[in-house]
Amino acid sequence: MKIVSYSCKPYDKQALNHVFDSAWQSLYLDVPLNLDSIGCALGAEVVTVFVNDRLDAEVLTRLADGGTKLLALRCAGFNHVDLACAKSLGLSVVRVPDYSPYAVAEHTLGLMLALNRKLYRAYNRVREGNFSLNGMLGFDMHGKTIGIIGAGRIGRLVGLMLKAFGCRILVHDPYETQVCQTLGFEQVALETIWRESDVISLHCPLTDETRGLIQAQSIVQMKKGVMLINTGRGDLISTPDVIAALKSKQIGYLGLDVYEKEGALFFEDHSDEIILDDVFERLLTFPNVLVTGHQAYFTQEALSHIAETTRDNILAYQKKAPLLNRL
Repeated sequence: MKIVSYSCKPYDKQALNHVFDSAWQSLYLDVPLNLDSIGCALGAEVVTVFVNDRLDAEVLTRLADGGTKLLALRCAGFNHVDLACAKSLGLSVVRVPDYSPYAVAEHTLGLMLALNRKLYRAYNRVREGNFSLNGMLGFDMHGKTIGIIGAGRIGRLVGLMLKAFGCRILVHDPYETQVCQTLGFEQVALETIWRESDVISLHCPLTDETRGLIQAQSIVQMKKGVMLINTGRGDLISTPDVIAALKSKQIGYLGLDVYEKEGALFFEDHSDEIILDDVFERLLTFPNVLVTGHQAYFTQEALSHIAETTRDNILAYQKKAPLLNRL
């Protein structure tokens, strides 16, 4: 069985190659899946892909025409996949629904603490022999109100970690969750999140309802100087509106691990190039903005779990067993 894996960096290849069946004919490609690279998938019964690969109707149709039967996502999110088209073509789509919620939750806290205590600025200052504390003032996390949007495993873990700091935890989720009450969280309306939170952290999936959740109308309802963290999906935020709020100081701190147009930037080295995305470059001019390049998931444990779940999904397909992670 031929398997082609796209957007496969050296660390991905190492993890997948470690667990894939040696009888499989596996091809690992560093390039993303798009119309320019799709020819490499010809004759591949299984194609594995990552978060920024192109999976619209045109690409899916050409994959199906080339003999692909299974599309294995090496990620939890699937908003970039035309599922209706895949179903009409007879393409089975599976994913990795849960790889390491601890990795993302811990990174979320790292962004909060680094922004609050200016750790990235302190690192550069001390290396230059500057030990002045001017401009480095932070605040106690203890006693602050944290608004968490999305009460899945990651959101709940972030809440638990911050509860240990002595924070009040507000959670918004479209579904009532007894778990949140048991953990001591307050499940509230979005308006309460906007009005009462000192820090807002996004952990909801990207849907038609959540796209552009953070935009001018919601930002104006927030506390002046609010900290906003997004380790979820880039399109949850309208970046131009956030930039305007940074300029007016309505948003006091911004931590991003995702970006709405990250496909052209993230996971590649652009240090010798001129980045043409003016919106992204404007973000980087603010001293109170910290951006990491879709790094939150990136731990040894997460890579291993992604590889193992991808293998298990392919094995289930090969053995004609139920596809437990099917979309």
